[in-house]
Amino acid sequence: MSALQFRAAGELDVAAIVALVESAYRGDASRQGWTTEADFLDGQRIDAAGVRELIGKPESHVLLAERDGDLLGCVHVERIDERGYFGMFSVRATLQGGGVGAALLHEAERVVRAEWGCTRMICTVISIRGELIAWYQRRGYRGSGQFKPFPYGDARFGLPKRDDLQFEVFVKEFH
Repeated sequence: MSALQFRAAGELDVAAIVALVESAYRGDASRQGWTTEADFLDGQRIDAAGVRELIGKPESHVLLAERDGDLLGCVHVERIDERGYFGMFSVRATLQGGGVGAALLHEAERVVRAEWGCTRMICTVISIRGELIAWYQRRGYRGSGQFKPFPYGDARFGLPKRDDLQFEVFVKEFH
């Protein structure tokens, strides 16, 4: 098996990114992996306009993980002051748990440190996602104690099946 390759996404990648993110988080296909949100969110996770917006922002990249030209994962990274932010972190459901996500997160951290000089990385995680939070904690992320409301009523972020969703902010300091 050949090594993973990483690159920044462009306009021609938008449809494949949307399909990957949707399949990693929504619907029955997402249940093949462990990152599914299908039990508490319906609807979309991202759309083409949202991906285009992320690709076009200054100091923002959608990083792709590929093997032999096949898209396996993606993550959005953005510089916000001295911090890097990552989100839309997705790995093909059938490959989750095989190291693609860890390698992709490592590449995202490398980009924000080496290219943007960031001193820390932040992310937000739906607070009921215990298994996912534990995965981030094993990689050096710590809860900040800060919470953000889930955007109820904005279908661009999904259709909640429960009323207790919120985001917790996690931080990793680079030394």
